[in-house]
Amino acid sequence: MNTKGNIYDHFHPDERAFVDRVDEWIERAAERHEWKRTDYLDPRQIEIVRSLANRNGRVEVRYEGGGPDAERQRALIAPDYAYLEDEPMGVQAIAVTADSQGHLELDHGDYLGALLGLGVKRDLIGDIHVHEEGCHVLVTEEIADYINIHLRQVHRVHVLTELIPLSALRIVVPKLEEMSLSVASLRLDGIASDAFRISRARIVDPIRAGRCRVNWKVVEDPSATLKAGDVISMKGLGRFKVMDIEGMTKKGRVRVLIGKFI
Repeated sequence: MNTKGNIYDHFHPDERAFVDRVDEWIERAAERHEWKRTDYLDPRQIEIVRSLANRNGRVEVRYEGGGPDAERQRALIAPDYAYLEDEPMGVQAIAVTADSQGHLELDHGDYLGALLGLGVKRDLIGDIHVHEEGCHVLVTEEIADYINIHLRQVHRVHVLTELIPLSALRIVVPKLEEMSLSVASLRLDGIASDAFRISRARIVDPIRAGRCRVNWKVVEDPSATLKAGDVISMKGLGRFKVMDIEGMTKKGRVRVLIGKFI
C-alpha cells in the first residue's frame, strides 16, 4: 500500500515492526472505535505513536509514566471523541527498600536486573528512581502484585517492597557530569569519542553497527551532525546530552558543553 511505504520513509528499518503495530492500533481506534493501552514506551516509541496519531487525525492519545517528565510512559489510544483524562492508565508505583545492613550501594542497573531476573519483560517496567535507601519503580498494574510478592533480593541485598500511590512517588532527576569539549566539528563520532574517552577510530564501528542512538533513534552515520538538546546513548558505554554549543575558539574549533549521565 502506498501510504505504508510513505510511512516507512520516516523511520529506521529496525523500527518497521513497531511502526506496523502502532499503525494497526491507530487504525482500529479510528475505524473500529477500539481502545488500546500500551505497555511502557521509550521516548522514541512515544514519538512514533505521536507522529502516526497526528498523521491519522482521528484518534486521541494520552500518555502517563508517573510524572510530567517521565522518560518511559504508557499510551492510551482511543477514538477522537473519547475523553481520556479520567481513564485508568495502569501505572503502579512500588517502593523498594534495601536492608540497612547491606554493604553494597545499589544503582539503576541493579534494580532493573533484579526485576528482569523475575522473568518480567522490560516493556512492563517504567522509570526507576533510585534513592539512598532503595528506589521507587513504575510498573504496569498487571504485574505489580507479582513483583510485590517475589522481589526480595537485589544484587545480594535483601529488600522489602510496598505498593504506593503515584502521589507518594519520589522522582529523582538524573544527575549529569558536565564536560567542556573542544571539537573540530559537531559530528557524532568526534563528540562521542571525546565524551567516552576512546579513539575516534574505535567509535566508528559501533555506530555503523547500529549500537548508537540519538534521541532514542538508531543512527548509523558517524558524520551525523549533533545539536544542543540531543541525547546520545552508546550500548555498553553509557549516554550523554549535548547541553550547549558555546561557540568557536580562536583556532576555529567548536566548544561544546555536554552532560554525562551518572
